[in-house]
Amino acid sequence: MTEYSSDNHHRHPVISTGWLVTIIMLLIVFVDQFVKFYVKTHFYMGESVEVFPWFQIKFIENNGMAFGMELFNKYILTFGRIAAVVFFIWFITKAIEIKNLGIGFFIACAMITAGAAGNIFDCIFYGEIFNNPFPPEHAVLFPAGGGYAGWFEGRVVDMLYFPFFSFTWPSWIPWIGGKEYEFFQYIFNIADASICVGVALLIIFFSSDCSKAFNTIFNHTEEKSEN
Repeated sequence: MTEYSSDNHHRHPVISTGWLVTIIMLLIVFVDQFVKFYVKTHFYMGESVEVFPWFQIKFIENNGMAFGMELFNKYILTFGRIAAVVFFIWFITKAIEIKNLGIGFFIACAMITAGAAGNIFDCIFYGEIFNNPFPPEHAVLFPAGGGYAGWFEGRVVDMLYFPFFSFTWPSWIPWIGGKEYEFFQYIFNIADASICVGVALLIIFFSSDCSKAFNTIFNHTEEKSEN
């Protein structure tokens, strides 16, 4: 039997919260993959289109983590993402049963889960379903000659580029003097943005909800295992 909070602000039936989380995750994954498919098949590698002076669509790919970082082996990254998505889905299903958690907490969790899932599709499938032609040719979906890599070896597609401003460091500064600095130089995708926004929401607005959910879920799990 589902219990409800006496506080109207936090009152939410389990089924509606579950559906909201599901819809948010599916929507983010769909938009992320739609944009990636479009960029992959309509841009050549390195092509850039200026939307505003401070915003460009620039097609690049990377083998690593968010914002092009490469810290771990490709397979470790892919299976790590899969494990993270499975954990978050399990965590959300458990947290839905807890009273007095704000709906924003679940939205943030859904954004993180969907973001991780969005990049998983690139890693698992893109190597098999896309080719990798030389510029200025565009990639083809399901090419006759096969894809550019095997399963779980695909590269993540990035395209969102915000070069807000740049400047040259004064020459008197050690190590970086005379070098040009650009903010914001990273190129990312919708899945990356979803993860970052979700994490920021949890830290800034829903840290108490997050602590309560973790304590309730894992203390309850430990009690079950002890019994």
